[in-house]
Amino acid sequence: MYIRANLLPVISCISFPLEFKRSKRNTISLFPVIIGQEIKGIKVFQFERALRIDLLSGDCLVFKLHGTRSNVLFYPKDSLFPSILFRNELKDDWNINLLEIDVQLDLSVGHFQALEGNASKFLPTLGKIPRDWLKNKGYIEADVQSKWSLMEELMDMLNVPHYAIIREEKEFNLTLLPAENPIFESSDPVEACNELFRYRVVIQAFEKEKNQWQKSFEEQKKRTKAYIQKTTEKLEELESATSPGQIADIIMANLHQISNEVEEIVLFNFYTNKDEIIKLKRGLSPQKVAENLYRKSKNRKKELDQLYQNLEEKEEILLQLEDWLDELAKVNNFRELKEFVKSKQLLEKQKVKEEQVPYKRFEVEGFDVLVGKSAKANDELLRRYAWKEDLWLHAKDVSGSHVLIKFRSGLNYPKTVLERAAELAAFYSKYKNESLAPVIYTSVKFVRKVKGTPPGAVMVDKENVLLVTPKGPTNE
Repeated sequence: MYIRANLLPVISCISFPLEFKRSKRNTISLFPVIIGQEIKGIKVFQFERALRIDLLSGDCLVFKLHGTRSNVLFYPKDSLFPSILFRNELKDDWNINLLEIDVQLDLSVGHFQALEGNASKFLPTLGKIPRDWLKNKGYIEADVQSKWSLMEELMDMLNVPHYAIIREEKEFNLTLLPAENPIFESSDPVEACNELFRYRVVIQAFEKEKNQWQKSFEEQKKRTKAYIQKTTEKLEELESATSPGQIADIIMANLHQISNEVEEIVLFNFYTNKDEIIKLKRGLSPQKVAENLYRKSKNRKKELDQLYQNLEEKEEILLQLEDWLDELAKVNNFRELKEFVKSKQLLEKQKVKEEQVPYKRFEVEGFDVLVGKSAKANDELLRRYAWKEDLWLHAKDVSGSHVLIKFRSGLNYPKTVLERAAELAAFYSKYKNESLAPVIYTSVKFVRKVKGTPPGAVMVDKENVLLVTPKGPTNE
């Protein structure tokens, strides 16, 4: 049996496949000292999201499953502190004492009453789903005795090994509580872990990528429709208005009665058989006015031809986008999605588009990090690509690129992601060659552009400072 761990901050979970095919490229062997060792036993730590694997040699491997800060720690024989970490950037993990991972909780009614029914202090490991269950049962407003009854009911359900996978918005979650319309149910914890891994890592990742393409097509479709409507209205307006060439013809036919000093005159329009007010320019001869109108008429014809051509192209694009959306709706797995993207040459088109954007894009542990390309690009990045909950970074007191960590709903910014983005901010600044550089960071909502200031200059109302070593994309 294998243990397969996905410990990215965005998706953190483990599974236990009976078979596992290792990739021939881009893989390394971790914890070489334990390879080939025999397992003595496995233990789940009390009231802690962690488990340990004890080896016959006395060595120990700990899986710390703390959401965005999940890690694997190796403890040598007779050592209370780890000597190897899977994620070295989680520096606090070097200080985790093996004997202090177990948590002892007093779950007696007396302790509950002493805490006045404070659920988070009584049972700190309660997740979102159990807390929501208590809330929906009226826990917050209930008296202490009623709260204890609800807490007992909840703990009884949590002690029953019946697992369900449910879908909440775009995420798949595992619960021990009764669930309406669960996607999956089992009393086998290993089977439940395997299914959760499949839903979260495979299906959720597929749906995310598919939704990104769908969203992109929908946005393009919306913009294309808006252009078609606007262009159609402009064409109707141009075609319904009297042609400049016709007005020029009328002026030339009535030269004998037009003075150079008038700004408008009523003349008979022999195209519409009606009198019409013709506008002129004081001090300009009627012949010169007609000459300008003939030139304008020629340009107007070119404009109409171009608008018709643009309209035809946009209508073709709209039909193509509708066909792609219909085709994409039928895509059910990664293989089909990959073939769809390849057949439409979407990655090549996306690459060309990305070359036109004002930022360099990096991915750090599942978070998008955008780095401005220039001073003007910094302004555009802040104006067009930033959201108020994004995190903004900049080298302190020197010129440099604006950096954004894009907000992900329901996730805090991991310390490791913040530090890596700060390293990039320092690297793309005048601190590039320094050994240590201060970088400020804050939410985008505290950053504002002041009218009249130079490109890239901003005012920051609230900031924090981080000291990092400047590191570019090749220094990782």
